[in-house]
Amino acid sequence: MSSLSGNGLLICGAVLVCLGVGGFAFPVFMTQQTRDVAKIGDVKIQTTEGTSYIIPPLLSGGAVVLGVALIGAGFYQRR
Repeated sequence: MSSLSGNGLLICGAVLVCLGVGGFAFPVFMTQQTRDVAKIGDVKIQTTEGTSYIIPPLLSGGAVVLGVALIGAGFYQRR
């Protein structure tokens, strides 16, 4: 049973490390949303709004540190 929880810790740790490294590699990402502005009969006027999101480096670093700690705990439980 401890091998199963150790594998879970390793997987969660690896996912967190990957997300943290991804946050360092791509600190800003954008999304776009198309909205109807006006509708007159069959004619629609639409606009596309872009929103950018910033991933703080502290959050990315925290994810990497937590992921490494979980990987270490997973290896420690496997022993």
